[in-house]
Amino acid sequence: MKKKKRKELLLQGNEAIVEGALKAGCRFFAGYPITPATEISEILSVKLPKVDGTFIQMEDEIASLGAVIGASLTGTKSMTATSGPGFSLMQENLGFAIITEIPCVIVDAMRGGPSTGLPTSPSQSDVMQARWGTHGDHPIIVLCPSTVSECFTLTIKAFNFSERFRNPVILLVDEVVAHMREKIAIPDDEEIEVFNRVKPTVPPEWYIPYQDTPRGVPPMADFGEGYRYHVTGLTHDIRGFPTSRPDEIDPFIRRLFRKISQNFGEMQIGEFFMTDDADISIVAYGCVARSAKRAVIDARERGIKVGLLKLNTIWPFMRTAVEKLVAKSKIVIVPEMNMGQISREVKRVIKSDVKVFTINKVDSTIITPEEIWARIKEVS
Repeated sequence: MKKKKRKELLLQGNEAIVEGALKAGCRFFAGYPITPATEISEILSVKLPKVDGTFIQMEDEIASLGAVIGASLTGTKSMTATSGPGFSLMQENLGFAIITEIPCVIVDAMRGGPSTGLPTSPSQSDVMQARWGTHGDHPIIVLCPSTVSECFTLTIKAFNFSERFRNPVILLVDEVVAHMREKIAIPDDEEIEVFNRVKPTVPPEWYIPYQDTPRGVPPMADFGEGYRYHVTGLTHDIRGFPTSRPDEIDPFIRRLFRKISQNFGEMQIGEFFMTDDADISIVAYGCVARSAKRAVIDARERGIKVGLLKLNTIWPFMRTAVEKLVAKSKIVIVPEMNMGQISREVKRVIKSDVKVFTINKVDSTIITPEEIWARIKEVS
């Protein structure tokens, strides 16, 4: 039987995010327009009503994530999209979604900062904010595409991870990837794996909303189905009511971390490119990974053994992949469009005498293959 040809489209990164969200089952979006994420809102305002979904433009980003949390509590897969200033405003509600274990997806299209910064220019400066932006010790999942195709696939992954682990997931896309256009193949629905949250199988009177399970993820009942339970931003017991008892607090916080940590392997998404015999390895993500891949090819043509580890999962940090990389390489180069956020993590996990060099660019322009090649020559 002849294999059916996939539908091919020329899409912008933001458009691919929309397509991925719809394929994953997103049926609610609340947001506030902000460059360079505005196209996501604009397109969903047209496409969501056509699939019986709901689009709401909110008064600000604080309200946007609040509306997304409320929609998710009813069982609706929900998303918002923003950029740095709006992402800053969302941090309190992000913490609320984490402690109440409410699935949702937040797209942060990174631009230059701090503050209003450079609305139309790229940056990769929200990496640590994505990890530690909301207060308290908490787990988070952050994915980062470097191609338009990955904007599509990683958006689906973001929804699946959010539903599977009852945790907010952040899709961290830089302005270059958000606005570039590439041809991608859209798979049929039956080819796409979609995960829906696990529902309780017990009667409402037996339901314990935050009960521990082997996976660390409690079943989640939808509001309106007859399962009444308490939702609060306060540290709570297994029934959702506030508690100050250490014997209830400790296992609760540890479970929040365990549901992520015991599934690290599933979350680690990346690509090794020509690393098997590399003396010099590059660790990169987002648009810079594209420049790094070109630099690797150029270096190989000149007889220098260079490889690339592209990070698609930013958090939890891909420690195992980095350790595998440095077991073979003598030198690691980390190019990024900030003052050194992922490079600190690379240095933290390296226990050997491997040297780590950085390329840090904060002038609103992308790191080019030529700049990476110049650094390779300098350190080799």
